[in-house]
Amino acid sequence: MRVTVIDYKAGNLTSVLKTLHHLGAETQVTDGDLSLVGSAERIVLPGVGHFAATERLDSTGLTGAIRAAIAHGVPFLGICVGMQWLYAGSTEAPSQPGLGFFSETCTRFPEGHEKVPHVGWNSLEPLPGSRLFAGIEPGEYVYFTHSFKGPVTQDTAATTHYIEPFAAAVERNNVFGVQFHPEKSGATGLKILKNFLEVSR
Repeated sequence: MRVTVIDYKAGNLTSVLKTLHHLGAETQVTDGDLSLVGSAERIVLPGVGHFAATERLDSTGLTGAIRAAIAHGVPFLGICVGMQWLYAGSTEAPSQPGLGFFSETCTRFPEGHEKVPHVGWNSLEPLPGSRLFAGIEPGEYVYFTHSFKGPVTQDTAATTHYIEPFAAAVERNNVFGVQFHPEKSGATGLKILKNFLEVSR
């Protein structure tokens, strides 16, 4: 299994690569080599930091290459900001568009009794029929660290509650996204990544 991991220079890829290797995947990292996207059997976009950093995906041509790969049926997984990038955009950086695969916009958690960002372990409520969460029981815990989140829509594959319900994961056809960090989420995270690697084109 050849997985292309996208590096947009906003985070440490080490833990993601280590976890993919543990699951038996062959990885190749690109920060602008579009041929590696074109030859990918799977694509993973890890993400941390500010949404504005995704501008590098546009300036290097990676956005177009990823869009083409998705159109050809290559399974894609966005992690954290990588999931938020699948939407039209985020109020964190209003002038920077996302991929627009999902038409909604990511927003910041409202100020209230809980602190923002949402950091730490929280439980998942997978929705029936999700391939990404096959074998994952409701209430299993994964690790989050984020201030912005996607809305709950028909493309939501799992929800989590912090201040209010939000999309912990999205899934449509060959496109998947998780707001949490599966590479930091123990056995549950490993199972989710394994499900992604095994999903059929």
